[in-house]
Formats: sequence, C-alpha cells, structure tokens
Amino acid sequence: MIGPPRRPGSGGGLAVLVVVTVLAALAAPNAKALRGLVPPGRAVIAAPAKPPAPAIRRPPPRAARAVAFALGQRGKPYRWGAEGPGAFDCSGLTWAAWRAAGVAIPRTAAGQLAGLRRVRGRLQPRDLVIYRTNGPSRRHVAMVVGRGRIIEARNRATGVLTSGLRPGWLGAVRP
Repeated sequence: MIGPPRRPGSGGGLAVLVVVTVLAALAAPNAKALRGLVPPGRAVIAAPAKPPAPAIRRPPPRAARAVAFALGQRGKPYRWGAEGPGAFDCSGLTWAAWRAAGVAIPRTAAGQLAGLRRVRGRLQPRDLVIYRTNGPSRRHVAMVVGRGRIIEARNRATGVLTSGLRPGWLGAVRP
C-alpha cells in the first residue's frame, strides 16, 4: 500500500538535525557532562583545538615612540601651520611625532601622501591616514593609534584629540 506523499523538509531532515546537534554538543569544549553519557567503547568526536589568539603586533620601536609622542599632545590647541610644542596643525602633529622618533617625513599632509609608501593591507598604529578637506591645504592627516582609533589636530574647536577612524579617506601611508 502506498502512503501519503511526503512533504519536502519533513521527517528525515529532523533526524539529521538531532544527530548533528548531539555530535556538536559532544565535541564542544564545555560539554564534559554530556560526554559522560556516551557508553564506553563508543567513538567520541574529539573537540577541535582552540585556535591560537591572534598575535598583537608590537609596532617597531620608532613607530611606538611616534605614537606615544602624538598621544602626549592631546589637549593642545590647533593652530594652522604650527609644529609644536605649544600648538599643532594636522600635519605639524604627524611631522613632529615622527621627528621625535628620529624619522624625517614631509611636512605637509599632501607631501606625506605623495612622499611616503602606501599602506597595503590592515592599518597599523603609526600609519598616517589622509582625508580630503575644504581647508587651505585641501588635505588633512591623522595618525592611527589603535584599532579604529586615530589622533589628529582637527581644528580650532577641538585641538589635538583621539577619535574614531572616519571613512572616506584618500589614502594611508607608512613612514
């Protein structure tokens, strides 16, 4: 006798789902209590090894000095054309930070974009991110100081501050 037609997705799929769920629970690192339910002599799926934590790259010593210098300038005022120590403009801050680390870079944001090697891949603390602006130089530069964080001398209202990396930058360079 022929029974009623089976609807797609009913019956067998549920059994497979239950088996996969039980096997996943047995393999989970935190499922030790469930492992005791498996009869002796039965094969148990070994729990996968935990992947190693991603290595946090330490910036090279000069890069670390440049980042530390820039962070030390937080709260100082913005002044167009200023190179420190009392005030900075955007490229004056990045120029002074790298100078404090013993590395010579171009003075202006446009010069830094044109004269330094482009970043390929993930941004690192020390990289310079250049934005298009309406200001006198038409360019703005900020230094990456951490994951998604930059330090910049943005304008007179904010001075030197850390903020989140904004989208829409023209390019990133690495001294």
